[in-house]
Amino acid sequence: MLGNYYTFSELLLWIPLLTGIIAFFIKNNKTVKIFALFSSLLTLAVSIISLFYSDVAHHPEYLNDTNVSYVWMPYIGSSFSVGLDGMGFILTFLTAFTYPLIFSSTRYREYSNANVYYGLLLLTQAGLMGVFVAMDALVFYFFWELALIPMYFLCSRWGGEFRIRVTFKFFVYTFVSSLLMLIGIIYVYLHTPAVTTFSDHSFYLKSFYNASLTASEQNGLFWLFFLAFAVKMPIFPFHSWQPDLYEQSPNSSVMVLSGLMVKMGIFGMIRWLLPIFPDGVVKYQSFAMILCIIGIIYASCIAYVQSDLKRIVAWSSIAHIGLMGAAIFAANNTSLQGVMLELLNHGINIIALWIVVDIIENKTGIRKISELGGLAIKSPALAIFFLIIVLANIALPLTNGFVSEFLMFTGLFEYNKWMAAFACLSVILSAVYMLNMMQKVFFGATNSITEKATAISTAQKFILSIIVLAIFFLGIYPQPVLHLSQDTVTMILQKLK
Repeated sequence: MLGNYYTFSELLLWIPLLTGIIAFFIKNNKTVKIFALFSSLLTLAVSIISLFYSDVAHHPEYLNDTNVSYVWMPYIGSSFSVGLDGMGFILTFLTAFTYPLIFSSTRYREYSNANVYYGLLLLTQAGLMGVFVAMDALVFYFFWELALIPMYFLCSRWGGEFRIRVTFKFFVYTFVSSLLMLIGIIYVYLHTPAVTTFSDHSFYLKSFYNASLTASEQNGLFWLFFLAFAVKMPIFPFHSWQPDLYEQSPNSSVMVLSGLMVKMGIFGMIRWLLPIFPDGVVKYQSFAMILCIIGIIYASCIAYVQSDLKRIVAWSSIAHIGLMGAAIFAANNTSLQGVMLELLNHGINIIALWIVVDIIENKTGIRKISELGGLAIKSPALAIFFLIIVLANIALPLTNGFVSEFLMFTGLFEYNKWMAAFACLSVILSAVYMLNMMQKVFFGATNSITEKATAISTAQKFILSIIVLAIFFLGIYPQPVLHLSQDTVTMILQKLK
């Protein structure tokens, strides 16, 4: 059996980690790009195969293929435990699926010390995978920080003119909030039951779920974890680091930040916050939802007045994350299923937007909307692809965004109709600023800048075609994802009772 030798959760972690280290020693720029792409494709292959082992309910033996625990620090009750459940399968697949698209779409970009750049990107992927498969609180925290460190160097070294200032702000926000979470982890650990004879307490995930915490203790600990996850997502008013960082960072790094790294915060809320502190969730869920809904409306309004393509997409991402946060705290089956599906859909759609922005910037040398126009004449294929991606972003029926947002809004209405009504403004506002951007960038007459633009390449058409196929497939047939996530949702709701 596969599990007698290695598990999928291990492979998803070790492949990018080891290849990331190897990439540092590859000096040829072209070779390291090919090597990074090969690594990402190998990880994707493992992720796809792992999905065939996801039906643990009917095949309990599959646990041996997806979960493993090694003795690590037994005297403090910590083991190197990694595994895959429904949400883990979704997020590891998203990470594995998007990395080849990121490497392929930005392959023409030249970076100084490319070996270091691609090595750091692969180490970031390892950190992300570690977060999504961790079944031990210390392992989770270790990879939470591991994902942050290489991203800091990626943005601060290869970013724009103000990269040092904005990356320092990003580091301070995330590092301080992470330390608060570490304090919370230690406190919960001291209230957990032992699972071995070596230690009185345990960092194991199930031990955290069974920690003996009073309602008042949960109320205080709720905020230590909430702040760490809210900053990472980010949720209003902890969002101010994001637009500046996205504007100043290299496009491939922004794709990882926007499409994948923000999912760490959402994942943390569902995996750790909701089931460990149910009393805190009940007490503060309305307040947390209000913050999320304010963020939706605020970010959407700010997006409308932006003149830079990257900043529009950045604020759009904040608005969508706010909707996901509100749906998480609605805490019912419909809203959580919508969030699970949106985890995948948002990652695909937002990375697709960044790919198009990167193509436009590469072909014209600018991102300012007022200086663009008429690109549909020069590249009609790009205009068609972008229109489909925009329609998915504003949740048009038959696109992936429609199903997940419909479920989230339905769940919000089940919780509070007035909060849901305000959250629904995001659909209108999203349509306004996205279609306005589409009209100004692609239609109208060309100018001296856009006149020199050329049609997209066959490779770019292929990349965008894969994304469009995913958009329509998940919009028409989302059931496999909903089936995959149901067990996780059921477990969370049982903990909240």
